[in-house]
Amino acid sequence: MRQGLIAAACAYLIWGLFPIYWKQLAMVPATQVMAHRIVWCLLFVAAWLILREGLGWLRRLPARLLAMLAGSAVLIAVNWWLYIWAVNAGHIVETSLGYFINPLVSVLLGVLVLRERLHPMQWLAVGIAALGVLWLTWQAGRMPWIALCLAFSFGGYGLIRKLAVVPSVQGLAVESGLLFLPALAFLAWSEQRGSGVFGHAGGRVDLLLAMSGLVTALPLVLFAIGARRIPLSTIGILQYLAPSLQLICGVLLYGEPFTRVQAVGFACIWMALVLYAADSLWRTRRSAARV
Repeated sequence: MRQGLIAAACAYLIWGLFPIYWKQLAMVPATQVMAHRIVWCLLFVAAWLILREGLGWLRRLPARLLAMLAGSAVLIAVNWWLYIWAVNAGHIVETSLGYFINPLVSVLLGVLVLRERLHPMQWLAVGIAALGVLWLTWQAGRMPWIALCLAFSFGGYGLIRKLAVVPSVQGLAVESGLLFLPALAFLAWSEQRGSGVFGHAGGRVDLLLAMSGLVTALPLVLFAIGARRIPLSTIGILQYLAPSLQLICGVLLYGEPFTRVQAVGFACIWMALVLYAADSLWRTRRSAARV
């Protein structure tokens, strides 16, 4: 269990420090960064799977599963592009809000799509989170669209991956494979028109672009290791490490504003998460006690 806890914590630590990595590529257009992330991610993940399992699993994938993974690939590509763009456009605080909201979006999708039922305390948590979003919208005069798009794209991705029964690393390999040719074609087109960055901005930038595949795949591998070894309730608590670190990066490292207005909105989200997590933990322990 200790190894699983360390692996999961490292995964969320890497995700939480992502803003620092993507900030190093601020001179590269977000679409090119995303395309490189897809290409190099496939190369790293494919190498990992070939060494560990070969390619026999790929021939056993049914067409329906491939169609579902095509949908999740589109959603994760949107999520990756928006996150990279937002980080380098100075919206790290809002991206962290998106990942704080994400668990509650997943709850709503479970209710609406999977017909899951919520208890009164859980509905209260969802309502408080909605009030936090409405407060931020009213005070800012606009919807926090970056946060909401990140939350719903990743929530939708999580929903499809829940329904598509495939191990996380193998699923990532298929998703990256489906996106590989469009990403490679875009990079070739960028190079042809003279706007390609790889090979023209120095070895450091080239290395960061190439390693983007590793920093994408590594936390997913660590998460998969951790998820198999520690309780789901522990995973539920650890998941807030990533947006917390992102918020700290945005405010303390990159000087993004965090006003009283934002503090009130975030406080509503945090209160909602505490209520939901506490209720879920209480019900899990009560069920265990009955057994």
